[in-house]
Amino acid sequence: MLLFPEITYAQVDFNKRPNDDLGNYEDKYQEYFFEALKQKGIENYQRSIDALQKCIRLDNSDPTLYFELGKNYKLLKNFGAAEDALKEAVAKSPENEWFLDELYDVYMLQDELDKALKTVKQLVKFHPDYKQDLASLYIEAKKYKNALQVLDELDLEFGYSEERDRLRNQVYDLTGNDDDRIENLETRVKDNPNDEDSYLRLIYRYSESGNSEKAFETAKTLLKVNPKSQMVHLALYKFYLDQNKTEDAITSMKIVLTSPIIKPEAKTKVLNDFVRFVTANPEYEPQLIEITSLIDDEKSPKTLNELAQYHLKVNDKEKALGYFEQLLEEDPNNFKVIKDVLLLRLDLNNDSDAAKLSAEALELYPAQPILYLTNGVANNKLGAYKKAIESLEIGVDFVIDDDTMLADFYTQLSLAYKGTNNITKSETFANKAKALSKQ
Repeated sequence: MLLFPEITYAQVDFNKRPNDDLGNYEDKYQEYFFEALKQKGIENYQRSIDALQKCIRLDNSDPTLYFELGKNYKLLKNFGAAEDALKEAVAKSPENEWFLDELYDVYMLQDELDKALKTVKQLVKFHPDYKQDLASLYIEAKKYKNALQVLDELDLEFGYSEERDRLRNQVYDLTGNDDDRIENLETRVKDNPNDEDSYLRLIYRYSESGNSEKAFETAKTLLKVNPKSQMVHLALYKFYLDQNKTEDAITSMKIVLTSPIIKPEAKTKVLNDFVRFVTANPEYEPQLIEITSLIDDEKSPKTLNELAQYHLKVNDKEKALGYFEQLLEEDPNNFKVIKDVLLLRLDLNNDSDAAKLSAEALELYPAQPILYLTNGVANNKLGAYKKAIESLEIGVDFVIDDDTMLADFYTQLSLAYKGTNNITKSETFANKAKALSKQ
């Protein structure tokens, strides 16, 4: 320094990026890439594509660029460009699951089954779910044997599953091959003799194919294997009824209807079957009453209607009304049920209740003449003649092409006016009713 005093030494900042071409390149690349991600995030997919293509022009070695490019094209529904970009990503990184999965999705969106099959075959090594997808694709491509083979492999490796069984049954339904379906279930029962579900499926399939004898034998076998089984009685009661083993059938039905694990829909079917049986065999009505008392809190609307109709057939109107009223609680706006309840209440002289219900129903159905008529009848029976006249005179205008109902209106108006000592009007309406009845 002493020898060369004219030289000055600049301070060097070693943290500063060198101002050369490499630094500019790296800055630009990162700028374009993050711009691409930002534009995709705000759904400007074409701008994202433009930014990615700038990255590729700088350096096309990173497969992620093509992956992101493919996703953007897919979002724009430009599937051809998406396929090309994703194939490039896969070519650069053949073992990348996400690249293959995205390409698989593009093929599925285009219904390119052959290409999708080829791609999902590459994906199966990553996760068993892809193998189930492979089975689905085989079904769609009508390669049913391949689909069953894949499903068999999955069942062997992972055990049975509801979703795979759905696919398997789809194949059997499409091919109409019930023999293979039953053979598969027979194998399951043999391999898993304590598996209740396999027995139940086999019973159902035997029944569907018309082989009720084998179905019954399988049900009895299940009962031996698992005496505590409740589900088996869903099948047994029907077999017992068909063979006139009524007491056994009733025992099975009681088990079904009081079971905490059997769904209400299944219970409803059992109870409906028993109602129909008792209709044909009325000597078993005490057992029906006993069974229905066990499930008072679980009756479905369909069951309540069945029971009401049954009691109407045997002329037990009180019980029929009770069931219709329960049904009305479940479905208070059901016009047909309202009408049934009203007619039974009038028939059983529950006139106050009939007047109240008909008045409430008129707020829902102000153009239904039957509601005005029942309201008029109820008020006549209660001695509320002015209310009866008011209701009947409004309702009669809604009667169209129904002479029987019109005659009923005139008869009730005659009674109502007679109750108010208006004999002239009473006789007028009585004569109108007679004239209609003669037609």
